[in-house]
Amino acid sequence: MNPQVISVSEFIKIINETLGFAYPQVTVEGEVSSFKINQGKFVFFDLKDENGVLNCFMMARDLKLPIEDGMKVRVTGSPKVFPKSSRFSLTVRDIQLAGEGELRRALELLKKKLAGEGLFDPTRKRPLPPFPRRIGLITSATSAAYSDFIKILNARWSGVEVLLADVTVQGATAPDQIIGALEYFNQLSDPADVLVLIRGGGSLEDLIAFSTEPVTRAVAASRTPIVVGVGHEIDTSLADHAADLRAATPTDAARLVVPDRQEVGARVQHLNRRLDAGLSQQLDRRQLAVDRALGRLEAYLRHPRERVQADETKLWRGLDRLSHRLAADQERTTTLRHRLGSSGQLLIGERRTRLAGLERVLRGLDPTAVLGRGYAIVRHGGTILRDPAQTKPGEAITIQLAQGKLGAQVTKPLHPHDTIAP
Repeated sequence: MNPQVISVSEFIKIINETLGFAYPQVTVEGEVSSFKINQGKFVFFDLKDENGVLNCFMMARDLKLPIEDGMKVRVTGSPKVFPKSSRFSLTVRDIQLAGEGELRRALELLKKKLAGEGLFDPTRKRPLPPFPRRIGLITSATSAAYSDFIKILNARWSGVEVLLADVTVQGATAPDQIIGALEYFNQLSDPADVLVLIRGGGSLEDLIAFSTEPVTRAVAASRTPIVVGVGHEIDTSLADHAADLRAATPTDAARLVVPDRQEVGARVQHLNRRLDAGLSQQLDRRQLAVDRALGRLEAYLRHPRERVQADETKLWRGLDRLSHRLAADQERTTTLRHRLGSSGQLLIGERRTRLAGLERVLRGLDPTAVLGRGYAIVRHGGTILRDPAQTKPGEAITIQLAQGKLGAQVTKPLHPHDTIAP
């Protein structure tokens, strides 16, 4: 009988169906090598031991903790042969660190990464409201942590509304439930005043949900101030670092989010005593000031007539001094006025006498007055003659008289003792 012939694709399909039936889900432990993430979405790595190597593939969104080569892990997934490459691989849905040492190593890597992004920066921390009216509580409703928190809360400060988000705090589903509760509280139209995320103690593996990257980022991104109290005092999760305030234990978280009734009462009484003392001091000071003011007023009103008379005397003295000063000023004004009048008349007489003298001098220097006395001015070519030697016989000259001019001709020069014949 001829054997049945099938195609390569059909054979790979049969293999995958057989693997899926025989091993729908398998958990394999080994050491990580060749770890890489492509396009921020796809994770590829090899899982190996002393005698073999297994190719693994998973989606980046399913990676809760940072992985690097050399870590020992347990992966859970389904075996499969890829048709195009005929490559056998394990499609991983969950990955867990094998051993506490590997887990601490992964947490240190994640802590360093998130710290570098500033998620743990102290400047991001917000103060808690001093008197919250609504508290959003994220924990398991059946846990001792929940009971302890409610007990301490009511003992310290009653009347606070507690909104409970009942979540799983351990296991593979815990991170998603915690993130969902945080999203729920942050989307309320009437949000809580503060959020509290708590659980009791346990091993590092039990508390790992509070140190996964998605939970830590969700705590840091909360719009409402948040307190995280996980495990015992020595236990510290990454969510503790991302919270606005870390509580050492769940009961410590209750002490941090609400005040103590007795402490507040004592504080109020202390403030009342201080207020009463302050008011008493203020009243005493005001009473003393009023007494002093009344004393000054009584002293002022005790002898009003004497004060008025003294003021009147001062007023009349001032008026007398003013009257004397006005009389003296008036006398000085009169004297100055007389002195100014006498000086003006004397100055005017002197100026008139001087002006008359100048007029006489000017009249004596006036050429027309000289000509009127019989003198003449002789000019030769426009030049006044003062010496007969300045002319020659036959030259024309002009003689200016008091009433006109004459034209003449030089015949000869005469000496001082010569006479002219009539």
